[in-house]
Amino acid sequence: MIKLIAIDIDGTLLNEHHQLADEVKLALQKKAKEGVKIVLCTGRPILGVQNYLDELGFTGEDDYVITFNGALAQKVKSKEILAHHTLTIADYYKMERLALELGVHMHTETTEAMYTSNKDISKYTVIESGMTNMPLHYCTAEEMDRDMIISKMMFIDDPAILDAAIPHIPEKYLEEYEFVKSMDFFLEILNKKATKGNALKDLAEQLGIQREEVMAIGDNMNDMTMIEYAGVGVAMGNAVPELKAVADQVTKTNAENGVAYAVETWA
Repeated sequence: MIKLIAIDIDGTLLNEHHQLADEVKLALQKKAKEGVKIVLCTGRPILGVQNYLDELGFTGEDDYVITFNGALAQKVKSKEILAHHTLTIADYYKMERLALELGVHMHTETTEAMYTSNKDISKYTVIESGMTNMPLHYCTAEEMDRDMIISKMMFIDDPAILDAAIPHIPEKYLEEYEFVKSMDFFLEILNKKATKGNALKDLAEQLGIQREEVMAIGDNMNDMTMIEYAGVGVAMGNAVPELKAVADQVTKTNAENGVAYAVETWA
């Protein structure tokens, strides 16, 4: 019996028009009334997901959300942090130098704001700021707060530029940090423990829910760890091939309300 369903947002919960379809909303609300925990699990900060939590009605003290690709898990109403795997200013300096060497744009996110040292601010940074409702600040590396607690950093650029840069990331950094491509133009850099799968595991254990009682639904590479962790891992019909290969089930696309089909069929 499924007791918790973790759901990615972009490309999964939302349709091709970046909207929450009524069929998906009603299916999730029905499961919630049956006692199933519905946990939105996203690369966004909580500011970027609050409107969907409000629309779904998942705003109570017993509602939970996983943000920053697993760097943060918290209660929705009280904002109590249950898990927070962070980065430091020393990590920032390493990645800022690497971004310059690779020739890619970069920005940094805390729980409250986004920062970029790029004078020619990337259009993708502007897109991310708009999507997440996060205030964006231009700040040179020297001006960054030395005590800043960083949730994640992102290399962001045109897909061709980003794809050309990725093979040149030194092995030592691949071992030290979690790199995950969440969109064609986003490469996220996180604490090695900050994955959707780890955050989902931590949350499930705190709630006394077994792995076999968890369903996870996603579409991209940043969903891989939670799809692998869940007792029932579901890839969207529009998911990348690598995710479909490891999923237990493949549902319909987000244009076909695949989340609703998944929870009605396998939960």
